[in-house]
Amino acid sequence: MSSNSQTDKSPTPVKIVKPKLPKQLESVILSDIGLDDESSFVQSICQDETVSYISADKVQFDQMIFQNVTFQHVTLEHAELTDLVFNHCDLSNVNLSEAIMYRVQFNHCKILGLDLTAATIRNVVFHQCTGDYATFRFANMKQVSFQSTSLVKSDFYHSELHKVEFLDCQIDQSQFSGTKLAGIDLSRTDFHNIGATLEDLQGCIISPHQAIPLTKIFGLVVKE
Repeated sequence: MSSNSQTDKSPTPVKIVKPKLPKQLESVILSDIGLDDESSFVQSICQDETVSYISADKVQFDQMIFQNVTFQHVTLEHAELTDLVFNHCDLSNVNLSEAIMYRVQFNHCKILGLDLTAATIRNVVFHQCTGDYATFRFANMKQVSFQSTSLVKSDFYHSELHKVEFLDCQIDQSQFSGTKLAGIDLSRTDFHNIGATLEDLQGCIISPHQAIPLTKIFGLVVKE
């Protein structure tokens, strides 16, 4: 269903500030060190490992790269993530509720069921990720770009979206109830059904082809 916007004026691309990383990073093995409440890791690279069965509060990660890292049964509530890059990582079902994220990139990552409930998210990119069932409920998001990412059945319930873009994304059956979508461009997304009220969608940018499924959501019959 993806198509260009029905207007000649394309929305201004969201400007994302990239992570600020030093040239030299020290190698660290998180599975050996372990994560405790208020642990802090800076200017490090973590790669080719599995971090599992961790529950810690207010952990800080600053200026780090995660490469081919799998997180299993991990809960890191109130975490602070600043200037990070995740490449080919698996964060499926990781609990990052109420996290604070600044200048973070997720590239080719699995984020199935990732929990970012009530998170503060700034200058973050999700590039070619699989994020079905991801939760962004009550999140505050500004300058965030979802690029070629699957977000089927994801949850944006009562989240705040400011300068958030969805480029070539799958958002079918995603929940946007209570989220104001005015100015948000959904014209480059694929969906047959989404959870949203007419008030939520007021001012949202869609393609002509998306008008039909949206009218069906509100019980209107389109005569062809």
